[in-house]
Amino acid sequence: MDSSIRDKVPGLRLGILHYDNVSLSATPKMLKGRINLFLENIRHDYLDKPITEVPGITEWRRIFKALGIDPSRYRPSSEALVRRVLQNKPFHWIHTGVDINNFLSLQFGLPAGLYDRDKIEGNVCLRLGKKSETYKGLNGREISCEGKLVLADEQGPFGSPFVDSIRTSVTEEAKRLAHVFYIYPEFNRWTDEQLLKSAGEMFTHVNGGACTKVDGKPYLVIT
Repeated sequence: MDSSIRDKVPGLRLGILHYDNVSLSATPKMLKGRINLFLENIRHDYLDKPITEVPGITEWRRIFKALGIDPSRYRPSSEALVRRVLQNKPFHWIHTGVDINNFLSLQFGLPAGLYDRDKIEGNVCLRLGKKSETYKGLNGREISCEGKLVLADEQGPFGSPFVDSIRTSVTEEAKRLAHVFYIYPEFNRWTDEQLLKSAGEMFTHVNGGACTKVDGKPYLVIT
């Protein structure tokens, strides 16, 4: 994590899991039913309430503002998902990897990204994007990274808390994944260990494979 991020947002951290030998597929009906029930519960819990009462929304807006990012123009992915749910728009079913990632993002109230580790080159850093850095986003747009919070490898930015790139996106053929949770400083609904253990267990229960060690640990928290 770049020191400028630590200075502007003390306590911000990344929770990281690695998966090997996963087997992704179209999401089965039983899992869709479970996720849809969870979405209905969210709609019920926040009916006629402002979206700022949803855990994580206010906190991530504050982080974006602290970094000079307009949260009304660039919404954290977790807020975009919540808004879609509360507006009763259909869930975008992709495959078991992406769908579980989106479910966990909603459950924890955190932006979360799933990346193909075989498409990442060298070390990865959380930093602010530089002038002229761009990538093709999963939303089909060319994303300007300048001044935005991004994950970058030796090729440049590939992910962020608001939209990820096509370059490191996960297809059903992917076998080695990195799962990243962007954890705001005030997050205390679970410990980081509980969050990552729960996420890893659910992901591998659905997709097979195993959580593998990150720098010799079952998971990694970057602060």
